Amino acid sequence: MPESVQLVCLDMAGTTVEDGGAVLAAFHEALPVAGFTPGSPEHAAAVAYALETMGQSKIAVFRVLTRGDEDRAARANQAFEQAYARSVAENGVAPLPGAADAIERMRAAGRQVVLTTGFSPATRDQILDELGWRDLVTFALSPVDAGRGRPYPDMLLTALLRTGTESVTRLAAVGDTTSDLLAGHRAGAAVVAAVRTGTHTDTDFATVPHTHILDSVADLPDLLNAYDGALV
Repeated sequence: MPESVQLVCLDMAGTTVEDGGAVLAAFHEALPVAGFTPGSPEHAAAVAYALETMGQSKIAVFRVLTRGDEDRAARANQAFEQAYARSVAENGVAPLPGAADAIERMRAAGRQVVLTTGFSPATRDQILDELGWRDLVTFALSPVDAGRGRPYPDMLLTALLRTGTESVTRLAAVGDTTSDLLAGHRAGAAVVAAVRTGTHTDTDFATVPHTHILDSVADLPDLLNAYDGALV
């Protein structure tokens, strides 16, 4: 029988964090390191793949693009992380409108809130420090903390175990990409919600299982309160 949501796992960039397109810009900077010449058809295809796989572990994306060349993938991933970190340091990041308030409301309602991301721990922590969110959330996870990144369910299940959440039926997973939704579905989350504040659209979301589509994470507390109320 469904139960009230105890644990909410939220994606970072595009879901709770606005970075001004820094992710895609960092990919553009890293692609030549991966062997893609700007302006070439191969470069255009690589950019398209980066957009398609937004939300996934960045090193995993580069492994696919370099066809398993671990050295090139690692160097490209390092270039991506450096470019993104530089952008954060120079331009900063900001919470998406209503994100911090939504997290506070969910925690006040007794829910634990965990952030998940495809970034490395160093980049993730830089963003948390820029936002001052260390104490706002329960904790944050990167793929290396769990085993595999999205679209695998590892980060969500790791969050479940670390928080002592009773069951996947008490888990909500929220993100702005199809990879976020697939991870939530594969984890067995009761609520798998998409938000329209990232690069993927309703048309993209329609290709994968999900339970809800929201305009933004600001709508999530009311959705979860209504979900819990419907169980009474």
